[in-house]
Amino acid sequence: MLLSVWSAAALAAAASPSVPTAEVTARGETAPVATAQGDAADDPAIWRNPARPGESLIVGTDKKAGLYVYGLDGKVRDFAAAGRLNNVDLIDMGAVGVIVVASDRNDEAQAKLQVWWLDTAAAKLRPLGAVTGGAGEAYGVCLLRDAAGLTAFSVLKHGAIAQVRIALDGAAPAGRIVRTMQLPTQTEGCVADPRTGTLYVGEEDRGIWAFDTREDRPAEATLVATVDRAHLFDDVEGLALMPVGRTGGWLIASSQGDNAYALFELPSMKPVGRFRVVAGRFGGTEETDGIAVMPGSFGKDYPAGLFVAQDGHNQPAPQNFKLVSWRDVLAALRKGRARH
Repeated sequence: MLLSVWSAAALAAAASPSVPTAEVTARGETAPVATAQGDAADDPAIWRNPARPGESLIVGTDKKAGLYVYGLDGKVRDFAAAGRLNNVDLIDMGAVGVIVVASDRNDEAQAKLQVWWLDTAAAKLRPLGAVTGGAGEAYGVCLLRDAAGLTAFSVLKHGAIAQVRIALDGAAPAGRIVRTMQLPTQTEGCVADPRTGTLYVGEEDRGIWAFDTREDRPAEATLVATVDRAHLFDDVEGLALMPVGRTGGWLIASSQGDNAYALFELPSMKPVGRFRVVAGRFGGTEETDGIAVMPGSFGKDYPAGLFVAQDGHNQPAPQNFKLVSWRDVLAALRKGRARH
C-alpha cells in the first residue's frame, strides 16, 4: 500500500528551495450547506466504518446553522439545527460509542461545547448536552482519548485554549476545565496526537504551536512551524494528522493564504511537501477553513485514506466539502519530487 511503502522520511526529499506545490483532484464532494449567503461551511470530521468502509460518514459544520452528517456519496444523512457551530471533531470511545463535539459560539462571551452521540448505524446525531468551553468566543475544538477518558481542547478566538475533561457517565455530559493555555493572537485549528500526547494549535498569522497535554505539566508552547510565506502561508486554518506507526506520519495544515495544504513530517515537524486540490470532475478548493484526514480503506475511491477539505468558494452553489484520496495526494507529491 502506497501509504506504508512511501514513508515520511522519503517525502522529506520532495521539498526543494522553490517549495513546489503538487496538484490533485477531488473524487467526491458533499451536498452544499443550506446557508446560501456568505461564509458558512467550516470544518469536517471523519468516522470510518471498519466493517463496511464504504458506509463511513463525514460530519461537517454550517457555522451559521448547525451540523451535517454526510455519506461518502456526499448526500445528507442528517442535520442537527444548533445555530453557530464553528469546528467539530469526533472520537470513538469504545463501549460508549462515537462522540461528536462541536464548538458553540452562539454566546460570544461564554464558549460552549455541544456534545452528540453519533448513531453510526442510522447515520443520526443524538444530542447529549453541552459543557463549558471557557470564557470567550468558541472557535476551534479537537478531542483526545486517553486512559483517564475524554478531553476536549476548546480553542477560543482570542488565543486561549481550555483543556476540558468531559465525563460521559451521567444523565448528561459534564465538563471541567483542568488547565488553560494561551497564545498571543487569533487561533482556531487544532489536532491532538494520542500517540505522543501532543496538542498542535494554529495561530493564524504566526504558525503552529505544540503543547504537552499532560495536566500536571506546564502549559508552555513551542513554535514548531512558522508562517514563512513559502511553505506555510497565513492564515493558518485547519490542522489534521495522518499517523503512520508509533510516532510517524504527517501533520497537514490548511495554508489558506495561497489555497494550499502544507505537510510536516512527524514527529520532527520538518516541512516535506505541499499540495492543492484543483478542478477536475469536481471543483477545486479555495480559502479552506477546516480539514480532516484518516488512514485506512474507505472503498475503491479512497483505498489508502480519506482527506476532506472545506471549499470556501464552490460557486454558483453554497460552500461544501471536497473528498480526496490520500493515495492521490502521495502520488502527486512523489511525481513532484521526480520533476524536481
